[in-house]
Amino acid sequence: MIVTIVIAVILLLHSNLWAQAPFYQGKTITVISSSSTGSAYDIYARLVAQFMGKHIPGNPGFVVQNMPGAGSLIGTNYVYGLAKSDGTAIGALQPSMYFNQLLKQPEVKYDWAKFNWLGSSDKSESLLYMRADLPYKTLADVRKAKEPPKCGSTGPGTSGTYFPKLLEELLGTKFTVISGYKGGAEIDLAVERGELHCRAFTIQAYHSREPYHTWRKKNFARILMQTGQSRDPRLADTPTIYELMNEYKTPEAQRRLLPLILAANDFGRPIVAPPAVAPATVKILRDALIKTLGDAELLVEAKRKDLDITPTPGEELQALAKQVVVQPADVVARVKTLME
Repeated sequence: MIVTIVIAVILLLHSNLWAQAPFYQGKTITVISSSSTGSAYDIYARLVAQFMGKHIPGNPGFVVQNMPGAGSLIGTNYVYGLAKSDGTAIGALQPSMYFNQLLKQPEVKYDWAKFNWLGSSDKSESLLYMRADLPYKTLADVRKAKEPPKCGSTGPGTSGTYFPKLLEELLGTKFTVISGYKGGAEIDLAVERGELHCRAFTIQAYHSREPYHTWRKKNFARILMQTGQSRDPRLADTPTIYELMNEYKTPEAQRRLLPLILAANDFGRPIVAPPAVAPATVKILRDALIKTLGDAELLVEAKRKDLDITPTPGEELQALAKQVVVQPADVVARVKTLME
């Protein structure tokens, strides 16, 4: 009888200890990166994956799986509807994918507002570069060009597509957007070969890695525009889009489109969880991400790689996601002209 009681007590204690084990103990979290390997978005995703495990109870491992394609649409769809919803899969998305939903593109299988937004590692304004050996020294030259310069893009809804078209609407410039490139690296190679002339993407990416370090040393590219309210210190000679709108007297009706477009900069480098992940698990991941972005070792590594870290909490992005997908029909119609 005593032996039976002892065994029962041992089993009870064992079961209690098992019940108290953290959910993530012994598990691996997969980060679905919707960008190509080596892109700025992918580099940020891998930086987070490198340090986030130690800030989650149970210290799970992390792996990064790249899923680029269709302007990041493939990876975004996967995270929303096909990835595991138990908290062992999260996504590093392109921040402008809400445009695809606004335009009701049939390929979209996600609801931007229903992702569980965990946070973002950085906010970055955008720029447009042009090969420096071309006759387009300013956007005024682009306005007067007989043949529009060719800008590269991975697909509709990405900055490579909508920024050149936004400049057309706001400033009267003319660009030809060539879509379908797998990633930013392929676009840059096409520029180096002379197949393309220009590209729009983030200021941070332009100052964080190759080929841009070499480009700057060789004066290979010229920056024609930046999107911040004030000039980035690294681009002190480059006008902002607001300065250019004032110079070209852009009507107020056209300017109203800008906050919706630039919301992509506010989403930054977003990390999300699928919509069906339990709220308690979402909280664990949100808390861990914020701790990760303040981790001393991460900050040292970010500095070594010339990466800015300006965290945004998930709750703030969740609210922003709900705002951007609710727009009047006339605004959607104007956005459509920029994205396709």
